[in-house]
Amino acid sequence: MLKKLQDLVLRIRHFEIDVILRLLLGNLAPKRLPRSHSHHRPHPTKLANPLVSLTRSLAPLGFLGEVGGFVRREKMALKTELCCLSGAEIYPGKGFGLVRTESQICSNLSFQDNARVSFPCISLRNQKSHSKYNCRVLCMSVQQTGRQKVAVKPLELEDAKVPPLNLYKPKEPYTATIVSVERLVGPKAPGETCHIVIDHGGNVPYWEGQSYGIIPPGENPKKPGAPHNVRLYSIASTRYGDYFDGKTGSLCVRRAVYYDPETGKEDPSKNGVCSNYLCDLKPGDKIQLTGPSGKVMLLPEDDPKATHIMIATGTGVAPFRGYLRRMFMESVPAYQFKGLAWLFLGVANSDSLLYDDEFTGYLRDYPDNFRFDRALSREQKNKSGGKMYVQDKIEEYSDEIFKLLDGGAHIYFCGLKGMMPGIQDTLKRVAEQRGEKWEEKLSQLRKNKQWHVEVY
Repeated sequence: MLKKLQDLVLRIRHFEIDVILRLLLGNLAPKRLPRSHSHHRPHPTKLANPLVSLTRSLAPLGFLGEVGGFVRREKMALKTELCCLSGAEIYPGKGFGLVRTESQICSNLSFQDNARVSFPCISLRNQKSHSKYNCRVLCMSVQQTGRQKVAVKPLELEDAKVPPLNLYKPKEPYTATIVSVERLVGPKAPGETCHIVIDHGGNVPYWEGQSYGIIPPGENPKKPGAPHNVRLYSIASTRYGDYFDGKTGSLCVRRAVYYDPETGKEDPSKNGVCSNYLCDLKPGDKIQLTGPSGKVMLLPEDDPKATHIMIATGTGVAPFRGYLRRMFMESVPAYQFKGLAWLFLGVANSDSLLYDDEFTGYLRDYPDNFRFDRALSREQKNKSGGKMYVQDKIEEYSDEIFKLLDGGAHIYFCGLKGMMPGIQDTLKRVAEQRGEKWEEKLSQLRKNKQWHVEVY
């Protein structure tokens, strides 16, 4: 087992963390970790078995038995490569925990030296009906202390000269399998946003910036007897997926809930059909998948020193997560990014931030190549004393942004269509202050293929 583990470590050699990992063989102790951000899962049961220490070589790690528990940091200086256990699935989120079926623990852990560290969530999904877990190593987005990147496969995914398009259509969709559905946001976020990992077995390849189509079950209310229309969702992972093997794709989905303006109560009959369907899915469920589709948001890779300015609201950050993982997380011989990536993300508050641990990790590890600005409308004020929206952040850096665009930078917009009027007005006002005509500048940006917009 040690030999097998060491071989796996050599294969994935991707992240170092400044902690000793400890695992409990048994159930979770609720007193050890704060309550999860999720409101839908029961509390874990009491501690049953002693800790087994995971050392630098990972040799003492026990793989047999049911694994549920938590990870503690014992020495700040010790660094070890992170490998997760059998059935371990790591997802972005706020905190770190090991999860049993139908339960979740997320936490910013505190330790004996009073230091605090935030990790993504780790889920341990029961692979069988009984309580044993099989062993396999899966790693994802733990914060890095170094710049070591993840080896990906199959590299044949780099060979295609044109992006895959509409491999599966609405009349003949692909049946894919849900790997996981994890809540991304904290308890104070307005609404629920989920990260959904889909296993397509390598049969529905895609490029960064493309979309998948989902066909929810049931009949189309406007066309009795016909299936629902396809709903498009931007893919939130690179072509290699969250497990770096080219077999999964991820979506970032906000549950659409309608509240009656008079009563203030939820009206389920008017809730979003597909978003609620996706957020309610469980591991192992089957879904109908179409696509991939889209060319507008493809990441231009002809110049690895290019500048990419990404502007997102809410789940519009999905394609940009894919871009950034390709730039900073994955080791892709055909694409060695040496340019500047600048992300502007607008959300309601701190609890609404999506993939924040990943982005702040890039900011720490690649300060010369990545910039990250957040606009928190319910927590920050703009220069006029009003709410801080993403267009206000753009205005703060308008001179720099315009100079970058003049130098050939690409600019991308993704999110709700309501974001664009405010952004366009801001850009027009700034252009006029600079003595430029915005309509002419916009036309030139489009002609140069520097302007990329995907709103919904």
